[in-house]
Amino acid sequence: MSINSESDVTTNLQIGPTTDGMVRIYIEGDGVDLPMDFSPEEALEIAEELTAAAKTITAGK
Repeated sequence: MSINSESDVTTNLQIGPTTDGMVRIYIEGDGVDLPMDFSPEEALEIAEELTAAAKTITAGK
C-alpha cells in the first residue's frame, strides 16, 4: 500500500499528550493496535507536514 492507494480499512485515530511528556498518536482498528509516541518537537514537525499537505491540496482548488 502506498500513500495514494485507497483502502477499505476502518480505524480510530486518537491524538493527545501522555503522562511521560510525549505526544501519542494512537491508531486502533481491526487487527491494529498502534501507539506511536513523539517528542513535542517531533509532534510539531508532524503538524507542520500535515499543514503543508493540506495547503497543497487547497491551493489547487
